[in-house]
Amino acid sequence: MQKLNFPTYSFRFKSNENKISIFDSIRKKFVVLQPEEWVRQHCVEFLINEKGYPKSLINIEKELTINSLKKRYDIVVFNSNGSIHLIVECKAPKIDIKQDTFDQIARYNLELNATYLMVTNGLNHYYCQMDFKNERYQFLKEIPAYTK
Repeated sequence: MQKLNFPTYSFRFKSNENKISIFDSIRKKFVVLQPEEWVRQHCVEFLINEKGYPKSLINIEKELTINSLKKRYDIVVFNSNGSIHLIVECKAPKIDIKQDTFDQIARYNLELNATYLMVTNGLNHYYCQMDFKNERYQFLKEIPAYTK
């Protein structure tokens, strides 16, 4: 897998039937290592190790329904009160992040009402803070660290 624009982390891997899997510490299982999964696992480690988000507040790849369509988010970080602090949309490194990626995460946020949004392909990271009053988002230089 290619080097990403995240700090270097150590991961557990296993090989089975010519497929390499990576251990997901949130889901507590091995998952097939695809380019998007490589980005997702780095992003989770970044949130835990660099930004101080508790593992217990992080959720990965759960289904949600938007306009009666079933979708899956990549990463959600909850606040301790159960509200959603952050949604992360991960793309494979070869995928360019364009307006449609922001539109996708904005649609998810209509249901989830997160304060912060992050979009990454592992090489480029974009962070936004929601302004619900004016129905828009503002770009940030970085995602804030976790505070209790």
